[in-house]
Amino acid sequence: MRNKNVVVILTIIVSLICLYSLSFTFISRNVQQRATAYATTSEGEVDQAKKQQYLDSIWEKPVYKLVGYPYTFQDVKEKELNLGLDLQGGMHIIMEISPIEVLKALSNNEQSQAFQQALKEAEKLQKIDNESFVDLFYKQYQKLAPESPLHTIFANSRNQEYIDGESSDADVLAFIQQEVNDAVDRSFEIVRNRIDKFGVTQPNVQRLPGTERIQLELPGVDNPERVRKLLQGIAQLEFRQVIELEEMLPYWEQASHYWTTQHTEQKPFPLISADSIDLEQQLLQDTTSSALDFPIFGLSASTYRLAYQIADTATISTTLKELKAARVLPNDVAFLWDVKPENESEILELYVVRSGRSISGMLGGDVITNATQNLENGKPSVAMQMNTEGSRKWKKMTSENIGHRIAIVLDDQVYSAPVVQTEIPNGNSSISGNFTIEEAQDLANILKAGKMPAPIQIIEEAVVGPTLGIETITQGLVSMAAGLGLVVMFMVLYYSSGGMVANIALLFNIFFIIGVLAQLSASLTLPGIAGIVLTIGMSVDANVLIFERVKEELGNGKSVLNAIKLGYDKAYSSIIDSNATTFLTGVILYTFGSGGIKGFAVVLMIGIVSSLFTAVFISRLMIESLAKRGKVLSFTTLFSKSLFKDVSFNFIQKRKWAYRLSVLTVIVGLACITLQGGLNLGVDFKGGRSYVVRFDTPVAASDVRIVMLSDFQGAGLEVKTFNQDNQLKITTSYLAEDHSEKADLQVKEALEKGLQNYNIEHPEIISSAKIGATMAQDVKEAAQSSVIYTLGIIFLYILVRFQKWQYGLGAVVALAHDVLMVFAAYAIARAFGFVLEIDQVFIAAILTIIGYSINDTVVVFDRIREFTQQKTDGLELMYNKAINDTLSRTIITSFTVFVVVVVLLVFGGEVLRGFSFALLVGVILGTYSSIFIAAPLALDVTGWRNRKIDKVGNRQLSKA
Repeated sequence: MRNKNVVVILTIIVSLICLYSLSFTFISRNVQQRATAYATTSEGEVDQAKKQQYLDSIWEKPVYKLVGYPYTFQDVKEKELNLGLDLQGGMHIIMEISPIEVLKALSNNEQSQAFQQALKEAEKLQKIDNESFVDLFYKQYQKLAPESPLHTIFANSRNQEYIDGESSDADVLAFIQQEVNDAVDRSFEIVRNRIDKFGVTQPNVQRLPGTERIQLELPGVDNPERVRKLLQGIAQLEFRQVIELEEMLPYWEQASHYWTTQHTEQKPFPLISADSIDLEQQLLQDTTSSALDFPIFGLSASTYRLAYQIADTATISTTLKELKAARVLPNDVAFLWDVKPENESEILELYVVRSGRSISGMLGGDVITNATQNLENGKPSVAMQMNTEGSRKWKKMTSENIGHRIAIVLDDQVYSAPVVQTEIPNGNSSISGNFTIEEAQDLANILKAGKMPAPIQIIEEAVVGPTLGIETITQGLVSMAAGLGLVVMFMVLYYSSGGMVANIALLFNIFFIIGVLAQLSASLTLPGIAGIVLTIGMSVDANVLIFERVKEELGNGKSVLNAIKLGYDKAYSSIIDSNATTFLTGVILYTFGSGGIKGFAVVLMIGIVSSLFTAVFISRLMIESLAKRGKVLSFTTLFSKSLFKDVSFNFIQKRKWAYRLSVLTVIVGLACITLQGGLNLGVDFKGGRSYVVRFDTPVAASDVRIVMLSDFQGAGLEVKTFNQDNQLKITTSYLAEDHSEKADLQVKEALEKGLQNYNIEHPEIISSAKIGATMAQDVKEAAQSSVIYTLGIIFLYILVRFQKWQYGLGAVVALAHDVLMVFAAYAIARAFGFVLEIDQVFIAAILTIIGYSINDTVVVFDRIREFTQQKTDGLELMYNKAINDTLSRTIITSFTVFVVVVVLLVFGGEVLRGFSFALLVGVILGTYSSIFIAAPLALDVTGWRNRKIDKVGNRQLSKA
């Protein structure tokens, strides 16, 4: 082996880099163990607040010194190997900016029917079409108003610098699209600023290219409700004049008369006057007894205010809309609810405020230059400083309203309504309300970050509790240890001392994978651990190829050193081709996947590169060094000596039986899918919400489903055991297309109502996930594209490498066969009661199967190419001999991967159950299709072409 010193130096450099990167992880773990010990009470419980206090106290203090350079705990946390949310708990969120509001603002709230209808139709189409919203809007607008150019809507004073009466539709569309992109960019910056101030350790905030979406990963978050409120607030800050109730009394009388005449079947519309006796008590009685029968208007005697039970607020809001629509209430007033009830009561105040632009004094979050949380009279408040424009407006408003109340409104909720005592000239003021310190801090952060340019919705969300994360880590580590142990044992039993060298290379491989992940600041997820486990099985593939070649050369009478050299040289082509195709699969997985799937793809790609380096260079360096020093080297044992020796099975002759078996299996699978009403799609592909619920003792999933069906109003509901027999995963499509916070709350309330039947078992929601229907459609399209692109790229690679389209066709048909057979296996397993979901992890398994299966096929094709270059036999004999000669490599590699996949299936937990089952079937099918489908089909196509050429030649000869 040439350049041995280069390999040694490179190995040392890579090892040192990996040690450097991983050292921060070890230091971080040690610091956190000290913090845990410091916060552990005498009863053995950990005081989390005390632990966090300890970590905060050393955040900016040096905790690690390396080569004389001190690293603070903050530095260490930034450089450590991150754990994904599934391993440590936290929140995963995908948010979508609403372009509809941007277009409405640009049109100056155009009310024409064509414009409004085009917006609605575009919104519907975007749920099933991945096209830009602006393009979808334009297509619908052209259908509805073909004679009306876009400039008639968007040419106004706001856009006069960019659009005029001569602007073409293309120019207007370009401007609108740029404004939408700018709105997404501004929203991204605002979201990032809010999260930065939230205090999450190592948050990951990124914009998803080509979409109006922002993705966030927030490790360790234990208050999801607070995060949702922080992110979805659009920071529309307004200061509005409060209308006192005496001024509204004539309108209440009109409302009472209207209600009496229009709702005769209900109780009269109650009007409680200010001089009623014991109004407070009457209010409480009214708001608890008759909310379902008629709207309740109560007036508190002490403060002259409207106040209602929280449960009645929806009824009150609906009633007010009806009264305004009937014009019995004035148009220039708005009814806004207080942000939260006072003193932990169930009473929420309703404010009546002015609503016209000439009166309301609109001020957005963009006029706030700074906002901080502080204390006012011992209570949390928010101090604000405004810019010049805001200060001028605020001065005018306060001078005109001395002695009156002004409501401070954020996102249509009243935070406080103080009485103006004097004019405020400098733009400095404060918001004092019924805040906790956390709420005041969040409000200050929202105001400081600025106003969202458009509403934003959470369309995908996953919340993983820390307990579930610990279970996942345990499952992952057990899977890794068990898979590694079995592969190490097998390699020694089969290849003797050669297997021991391969095992050392394998340990280097795992060390390099984890070290590179740490160096890249990547996150290790459960699918990532699955990738490492799979790499353990696949990484011996190169060694198996080499060792089998070495054994062939030794069998031909070559010396050990010469056999080693020839074995490595002859195996290079197959090793490069098989690993390149798998690497391309990883690239496609990374391109089209998201979340944990990207983590799996990263580990897979790193593992392939690392496997090549360790198997081809490090193992060769060790083997040649041992051989030159005269050490006894063996590549066989008593167990393996006679295996696959002189194998000569006529695979080609049996190919038509294999074709029939495959077609029959696919037909049975498709029939099962049809009878089952389609594939069992997971929440990734159909949208909905899922929850993991833990009980004190095991609970029957079927019983829980029957009890809960009515609570979800007939929507799809699936309940199954998850990881442990006392945990259930409950998935529903109820309100799947509604992304609003109200819908989230409604679904959760339905779940909690159903769980009340099991209160004796103390049910606890430890994890939740939400995927909107739009997001699910995009995921489905990405999955389809990824499979199609993978097959196309592999066809092109085989075509370029082997210079024969017949090989490419045979390979792609075999891979498509494997994909169809896995779907059939899922459907058949479901028919026998083994139910698994089709989700993103399943698609990752499909692509991995494609990458793995092509490895076997490439090795067979490589041997066929070798024989055809020699031209020693006929085509059928050469193809058959190539399959038989590579059979040992095919079976052994499949066996090692099979072993680790079984380990994943047994120990990987419910999250990886479908992934493992698909891989298990795929490993078997990949071996089968490489032998019975790919090579035989390439032969059939080549033979058919040759026969066609012969027929043409014979006709030409006969004519001559």
